Amino acid sequence: MTEDFYCDEVLSGRTEVRVVRETDNVLAYHHTRPFWPVHIVVIPKRHVSSLLTIDDDALLLELLSVVRDVAREVLEEHGACRVLTNLGKYQDSKHLHWHVSFG
Repeated sequence: MTEDFYCDEVLSGRTEVRVVRETDNVLAYHHTRPFWPVHIVVIPKRHVSSLLTIDDDALLLELLSVVRDVAREVLEEHGACRVLTNLGKYQDSKHLHWHVSFG
């Protein structure tokens, strides 16, 4: 079994995060080790391994809604925004997550 930082650390509360937005099923927070000046991570609150394995359309819509809202805020504040998710070998943590960033 591979380590899942999001379940093991963030969702368990062992690693404290600065929350940007939270719903019943989704958490958006400032990255704990940001790569860009603005670097926000959006995750489901339950384990989903990747975009290709999510089988709950309502959860997917809720995730995308939060990603959209956070991206809109970053775009309005900075004039640009990057939104990405990784799959396969590019995905370091096998927990579905989006990066919303600027810089």
